[in-house]
Amino acid sequence: MTVTPPSTPAQHARAVEALLAPVLARLADPTRAERVDLSGSAALGRVLAVAVTSPVAVPPFANAQMDGYAVRAADIADASAEASIRLPIRGTSAAGDPVGAHTPGSATAIMTGAPLPVGADAVVPIEVVDPPRFVGIGGGIHDAPADAAVAFLAPTSPGTYVRPAGADLAVGDTILDAATRLGPAQLGALAAAGITTALVRPRVRVLLISTGHELRAPGAALGSGQIYDANTSSLRAALVDCGALVETAFAPDDAAAVRDAITAPLDVDLVVTTGGVSAGAFEVVRDALEPVGVRFGHVAMQPGGPQGLGTARLAGDTGTGTDPGVASAREVPVIAFPGNPVSALLSFEMFLRPVLRRAAGLAPYRPTDRAPLAHDISSPEHKHQVRRGALRPDGTVEVSAPGSHLLRDYARATVLVHVPIGVAALPAGAEVEIWRIDE
Repeated sequence: MTVTPPSTPAQHARAVEALLAPVLARLADPTRAERVDLSGSAALGRVLAVAVTSPVAVPPFANAQMDGYAVRAADIADASAEASIRLPIRGTSAAGDPVGAHTPGSATAIMTGAPLPVGADAVVPIEVVDPPRFVGIGGGIHDAPADAAVAFLAPTSPGTYVRPAGADLAVGDTILDAATRLGPAQLGALAAAGITTALVRPRVRVLLISTGHELRAPGAALGSGQIYDANTSSLRAALVDCGALVETAFAPDDAAAVRDAITAPLDVDLVVTTGGVSAGAFEVVRDALEPVGVRFGHVAMQPGGPQGLGTARLAGDTGTGTDPGVASAREVPVIAFPGNPVSALLSFEMFLRPVLRRAAGLAPYRPTDRAPLAHDISSPEHKHQVRRGALRPDGTVEVSAPGSHLLRDYARATVLVHVPIGVAALPAGAEVEIWRIDE
């Protein structure tokens, strides 16, 4: 009898990526794009399906970069501290005013962001003129008195402290490329160009199924031998954090119930299950899905060794295909995680999270570093061990116990500690790879 060796975590991660590649390619197809309103929160975190170009110039007019006076540079070309040039103040340009006209040989009071009047070509900051304040304006008074004047103590150059029209964007410029995730800065850039809607990729739709006779929803009464279901809460949150839309279901230890949950009339891109994947007598997920195309085996990882993945080919509703009365086939990718809460969440971290985050326009991997151990640890030599830990103030990492049921330790952890295949023990002070999970 030939025994298939367990795959490495890297090999299994590549298999998960390959399984989901067609799904993610389909979601990236611009013809499947959804239009969202940019004025509320619906667009936050979405990923652009197509590039967005600007319909206007930004800014639409030349404007002042500083509070001061708009001038013709030629009018103060000979100014100096010893021989200042005094110009009469003619008019004011404040933010929101229409573009005005500048009188040659004069100074126009101008505020930051206000339109540069036609005929002026520079702005001199208020701090470097005499007097270094606005004369006779403010407090409801828009224009300076007729006899107001200001002295310039140095020359300036055309374009000084002027933001040209279109300095940020010209008409037709690309604001954001396809596949860009919409965050605060991106939404602000679109708003600055007057854009109110955008085409975004559909979100990955996931059906999350927890299995096990022993599971009860949090808050329900527990009977003898029963426990609360932690996997639905933790994995649903993890999936949503990666931009997915999540439906949840529960199936007892019954293969038919698992198949019924998957074949329910839900339009999903991916099914994620927890529990029932190992070699026991009641491995319900394996019993239900192995016959329809999902493969099960072991990854050389602790915790999280038992894993399953593949495309489940399921019978559809009778009469929904082109031939009435004939059941239509339906295919859906399935990723099956172990049932222990730490095993399930670490499996998500190692295999599914990077793929979903990349599709959502996010950095796929946790920040990685190395740190010395605060104490000795041991590890199964033929497995990649992932331990939960916390960084101490002295920079060393304290590692918790390896048990796959110790969810509280995971909740308190700030790092994941990786001990590679081939290492059986490490002494205090040995450096290990860590992933930061406390962001």
